[in-house]
Amino acid sequence: MDINCLELTNEDLKEIFKEREKDSHKGIYGYVGILGGCMEYTGAVKLANLSSTALRAGCGVIRVIVPKSIESSIAPYLLEQTIFPIENDKEEKMKFNKEEMDKALEKLKAIAIGMGWGKGRDNEKILEYILHTKKIPCVIDADGLNTLSQMDLNILQKTKCKVILTPHLKEFERLSKISIERVKENPIKIAETFASKYHVILLLKGTITIVTNGIETYLIKRGCPGMATAGSGDVLSGILVGMLGYCEPSTKIVAAASYLAGMAGELAQEKYTDISMKASDTIEMIPEAIKKIRKL
Repeated sequence: MDINCLELTNEDLKEIFKEREKDSHKGIYGYVGILGGCMEYTGAVKLANLSSTALRAGCGVIRVIVPKSIESSIAPYLLEQTIFPIENDKEEKMKFNKEEMDKALEKLKAIAIGMGWGKGRDNEKILEYILHTKKIPCVIDADGLNTLSQMDLNILQKTKCKVILTPHLKEFERLSKISIERVKENPIKIAETFASKYHVILLLKGTITIVTNGIETYLIKRGCPGMATAGSGDVLSGILVGMLGYCEPSTKIVAAASYLAGMAGELAQEKYTDISMKASDTIEMIPEAIKKIRKL
């Protein structure tokens, strides 16, 4: 552990994933949303898995917000989840409509944006509207990061949202305009500087994941080679937005989400091997990881 970095303690983790009161109800653990999808990248199973991940991570209700063009393809895969279709444009991408967006985000405690979103002409309008008007934690990943990289990042300094960015190195290169080679030379310092400048919590994925707001920094060393497969990043975003349904956003909570994802992945690899495991196996092991954390 770097001397300037914090460490998640067993007590931190046990407190976050503590047992719940008997008189609990779903409203206590929050309504959260996942906004993404398009006809080009329907990813129906992927979005369903992502929403299932959020439920496994403990939120009360998950709302999947997708263009109407893919409603029929994703609906069969949603069991405990709810769906909110948004009007789409002629290219079957999500179309911006203020009233519709307000309804889609009503009551949400947190939102994850960008999975399978594609390159819709209204993506920037949608993201800008959410950042300017909604006072909720906003996890931006995948095509949400690609959309943000085309915008003026100074928008992040004026947002009402608590923004959490979850890029891998290539996505961070697009965002920061700093080459992967330069980032690798001093990843902690560069991540801290970026997070501080833009007032975000940055989760920079890697063999060692860096989670920082520019002041507090955690290094997460959980994970395994079996997680090097399509969808693992989506699982992390699902866990994170699920936890934000009942946890206030902080660097520690984001770090704990990364820790849980890594531990679940390790357990999946033990069961399925590093060659054969897939991202949905990590989802399957989230309950076992929580049990293990409670015994630390």
